[in-house]
Parts: sequence; C-alpha cells; structure tokens
Amino acid sequence: MKAAVCLAYGDSATSIHLEDRNLKEPGWNEVRVRMLLSPVNPSDLLFLQGKYGNQPELPVVPGFEGVGIVEAGRGPLAWRVLGKRVSVIGPGDGRWQQKIILPARQAVPVPHSLSETQAASFFVNPATAFVMTQKVLRIPPGQWLLQSGSTGALGKMVMRLGKKLGFRTINIVRRDSQGELVKQEGGTESVSLESENMVDKVKAITGGQGVLYAMDAIGGQVGSGMISCLGRHGTMLVYGRMSGEPLVFEPGAIMKGEKTIRGFWLSEWVKDQGIFTMLCLFRKLGKLIGDGTLDTPAGPIFELDQVQQALQAARESSNHQKIYLRLNPA
Repeated sequence: MKAAVCLAYGDSATSIHLEDRNLKEPGWNEVRVRMLLSPVNPSDLLFLQGKYGNQPELPVVPGFEGVGIVEAGRGPLAWRVLGKRVSVIGPGDGRWQQKIILPARQAVPVPHSLSETQAASFFVNPATAFVMTQKVLRIPPGQWLLQSGSTGALGKMVMRLGKKLGFRTINIVRRDSQGELVKQEGGTESVSLESENMVDKVKAITGGQGVLYAMDAIGGQVGSGMISCLGRHGTMLVYGRMSGEPLVFEPGAIMKGEKTIRGFWLSEWVKDQGIFTMLCLFRKLGKLIGDGTLDTPAGPIFELDQVQQALQAARESSNHQKIYLRLNPA
C-alpha cells in the first residue's frame, strides 16, 4: 500500500514523498481501516514545518484525521465496527496512507447522514471548537468570548456555535472588509486590526469590564494584546501559534485581576477523558455537523500522488475551504 512519508521537517516541497509500505495484521482489539479521505488542516502544515508540539522521529506519515472503512479486526471492540465507515482519531500513524492499523477505540462510526468530506473532518476542528467553549471554558449564555483566528474554519465554527448556544463573540480580523464575514457567520462583534485599537474596542463593547473568556490561535502581538482585554478573573486559552511568535506580557497584566492563561491541545484533553465522555462528544458533534453549526466548507480533493499540490493549495487557500487528499476510491 502507498503512504505519504515526511522525510524532513520544513517547508521544502521535497520533504514528503510517496512510498510503498507493508502492513501488519491487526492485533487484539485492533482494526485495519481502508482510508478514503483526509483533510489538510493548519495543524498538518505546522506539523510538517516541525512546529507542532512534540515532533516524532522521522520518517513519519502525516495526517491527524480522516475517514475510512473498517475492513478487518480482532477482538470484541473491533467486531463492533467491522464494515462501518469510521472517523480515525487519536495518536499513532498518520492518516495519509491507504490503509492503517490502530486500536479499535480510535475508530469512531460516523452518521450515514454526513457527507464524505464532513466525515473526514469530523473531529479535529469541530471537537476543538466545542470542547474549548463548552467543556473547558464553559461559557454561559450571554457572556462575551474574544477570539483570534476568527475567519478560519475553526473560528467560524465558534461564531456559529455562539449563535446557537447563546454566548456572544468578539472576533479579531485583520482587515475592515472582514467585518461583513463575521456577521454572515453569526459573530456578534468584530475588531479590525487595520483601523481599530483592540483593547479600546473590547472595553467599549463590554462597558469597560473586559471579557471573561478568550481563545488565541495566533500568539505574538495579537495574542499578547488579547491578554490586556481580559477582565477580572478572565481566562485565555492558547491553542495555536500561527504567527510563530511568542506571547509577551508583563506579569502584572495577569496578576491584577487574577487572570489565567491556559494552554489547550485536543489530543492532551482526550487522554484525560473516559469512554462515556467521548461517546457523548461524538454524538453531539454528529448533530452539530449535521445541522451546519460545525460544518466544514469543502474545497478541492487531490489524489494521494498529488500530495505536493494539495499542500501548496492548502498554504495558498484564501477562501478557507478545506483541501482533502483522496486515499482510496470510495
């Protein structure tokens, strides 16, 4: 079977290539999944650059999520998903390969009502948006959430989730023209870095109180400025570093008002959850994807042997449609 293999971390187009690999048989309570489709997420691009958390030893197969069909397995956990279409989640080998062996508990059946692209993007962004807002921050209806990265796929999900569940969003955008996009996605307010002072605008929106909840995917100057927008006992989740720059702030900025800056990484959160919590999460995600709240706009689909073109398209995407890799015929 064929797999896309990363040989070196960095931006070089020659750092990833296709190779033939042999696949072992599934062990007890393991499954073999014939992969169908996998998205190219921003986290995948960061991973290939060597900037995503703990980087495994090379060579390595990339791809954090995808959808496939369980074609073989051993043990009771495997038998329950045999023949089913599943979202492949969790640690282990990457998804950009035609077949994969993994623990059966990492193969999650997805609703028949979801399209193939929805099923392929079932977990990473939808779960991150839902877990951060509802399980970690637990934002009550009526409260304000300040977020960066708001015009990306995950940021749009957060806006739609806020509209559905009743919390209000202040969305940081780079250009004045993106304010209309915020309204279209259900965002409550926007702050344009092109023409507005972030701290002043947030204070004006919140009546001088600041926000109790914030989520930063960018870091650098934007993330550092968001800290100054927190109100007393406010909390900011840091879940990305798209700028590649560190957060810089005075200790007094968080000492006054006892503010909290907390990291979030979905894979780390999952490690602490039991099977019942995860099953409930999967059910909830299925409903929210199905009704459009956590849907992912689908873009072009590339064949596995076009992985270089897929990566280039993902880097250059300006309309935030998701790029996908076709791993096997449906």
